[in-house]
Amino acid sequence: MRFSYVIVSILLIINQNSGIEGTVVRLAGNHMPAPNRPRSAPAGVQATVYIYELTSDSQTVHAAPAYYRAINTRLIRQVETDDKGNFQVKVPPGTYSVFTKHGDLFYASRRDEKNHIAPVEVLPGKMTRVQCSVESDHKVVY
Repeated sequence: MRFSYVIVSILLIINQNSGIEGTVVRLAGNHMPAPNRPRSAPAGVQATVYIYELTSDSQTVHAAPAYYRAINTRLIRQVETDDKGNFQVKVPPGTYSVFTKHGDLFYASRRDEKNHIAPVEVLPGKMTRVQCSVESDHKVVY
């Protein structure tokens, strides 16, 4: 009995150190590499980050490419970034889908080979680093 209590305590400690951290950046304009043009890093922006259960394309209501009216999986956590776009949120180990929001629409452009949207794997005792983006009022991004 005492042995199982120790294992549960250790698992709780590990889970408390697991999560997702990163930066939300605004994408707009020309990001194509070119000779004699310096590449600048996109600026971080204040945003809300939404962490859902791993979500496939069929579990959403589409609005436009990379935009969704609804996510039909369970919301795990949401977190606000600081004014430079940085965020950190603790979640149990697992695989999640990470979205940002633009107006009333969720945004995520990455997919994996199984058509999961913006998947992020969180390992026990680790903070997984990601970079999320929001588009700037539908300005051209390339």
